[in-house]
Amino acid sequence: MPTARTDLEATGFTSRDPVDDRVVATFPTDDEATVRHKTDRARDAARWWDALGHDGRRTRLLAWKRVMTRRRAEIIDLLGRENGKVRADAVIELSVTLAHVDWAARNAHRVLRRRKMPSGLLMLNQASTLEYKPYGVIGVIGPWNYPVFTPIGSLAYALAAGNAVVFKPSEHTPACGKWLTDTFAEAVPEHPVLQLTTGAGPTGAALCASGVDKIAFTGSRATGARVLAACAPSVTPVLLELGGKDALVVAADADVEAAVEAALWGGCANAGQSCTGIERVYVAEAVHERFLTRLTHRARQIHARQDFGPITMPGQLDIIRRHVQDALDRGGRALVGGPDSIRPPYVLGPIVLADVPEDSAALREETFGPVLVVNRVRDAAEGVRRANDSPYGLGAALFARRGTTALARSIRSGMVSVNDVMAFPGVPSLPFGGVGASGFGRIHGADGLREFTVPHAVTRRRFPAPLAVSTYARGARDIAGLERVVRLLGAR
Repeated sequence: MPTARTDLEATGFTSRDPVDDRVVATFPTDDEATVRHKTDRARDAARWWDALGHDGRRTRLLAWKRVMTRRRAEIIDLLGRENGKVRADAVIELSVTLAHVDWAARNAHRVLRRRKMPSGLLMLNQASTLEYKPYGVIGVIGPWNYPVFTPIGSLAYALAAGNAVVFKPSEHTPACGKWLTDTFAEAVPEHPVLQLTTGAGPTGAALCASGVDKIAFTGSRATGARVLAACAPSVTPVLLELGGKDALVVAADADVEAAVEAALWGGCANAGQSCTGIERVYVAEAVHERFLTRLTHRARQIHARQDFGPITMPGQLDIIRRHVQDALDRGGRALVGGPDSIRPPYVLGPIVLADVPEDSAALREETFGPVLVVNRVRDAAEGVRRANDSPYGLGAALFARRGTTALARSIRSGMVSVNDVMAFPGVPSLPFGGVGASGFGRIHGADGLREFTVPHAVTRRRFPAPLAVSTYARGARDIAGLERVVRLLGAR
């Protein structure tokens, strides 16, 4: 994800409306000492929160969900003023946020509880159990493009797992982050289980070095590398979600109308500022012309301000313009829009490009704007090969009627939507995350809960072992017996 703009000073900064540049709110820039103090407070709060047990945390997290629901008008308005979202995008973001808080709260006990494990024939005298225990304190560094939903994938799951959290929202959307911590404090007023820390890169670096037990970061590949470096001296584990260059593959037997609508939504929702947004489209030659004709017609009916908001960060407009111009200079065609569509702070509507060389910036780098590159391929299999030819591997989409399971499995990504786009983030039981340059680790689902825990294994001797081999009181008979067992088990 791209870098962004704020007015930062040594002691404080403002967040601004991306449309008219009006000040939304002012926040302090937390220094190292302040961040460490918040981590220390979180350590005490974590002990209380863990001691509540799964049932106690479930009750409080569901209360948080109800507070957020009651105060929904505030965040819908704030997402518009601080992040530039049109109302529809803000309502969608809130709806999936609430769904994930609910799922994490209701499923943490089932996923993480203590359970019996088989000990195997060699260790038959041992009773084995496994449970997942919280790390303690998690540091969460959130992005600006989905400033409520994306951090919830770490916040809700880390909290449900029994951790306390110190949360640094993007310096461009701190008010949205404060709304999350304020609503939580209303539901859980007893201890500072979820705290806010604000500032830019140095504050994030301070959080990495503050003594937290794990960092969950969402943002650009370059910043993710800096987070890894900051966590290396203390060997603090890191979860990284670093964006993508998601592709949509359209097979010859696809529902073309549905694929066109999906491409437009996947490419233009939130003004294309989605890590799982569709940026590349590979269409089988049998339906290529029909797809392009319909896409061109529909794209001209989609408009900024009405259907999606501004490009939140002014600097991103330069990247979008560079990608579009490079594609055209290298022989690509602009079917809808073009460089003239970029009028700060908006891209006025979808930009649809065709016949763009595969090594162009528009197909290799993350554009993060409402730009769709549509290229012809022989068939869906070739489309998948092109989709896989990328350093990124976050999500993908596939439209086809037959062979969808095999095709979806062959796509190198963490997630795939079949005959839809960006469906997986809205399914709380599914893990969210990518491979390659898209990062590592998972949020959401059972994997997301376990991501914020440490597996804790216990064995308990039930009776003396028939063969006393793990003691110096053993005899030759014991070792001979073990050899016979090894031979029998190894031959099975």
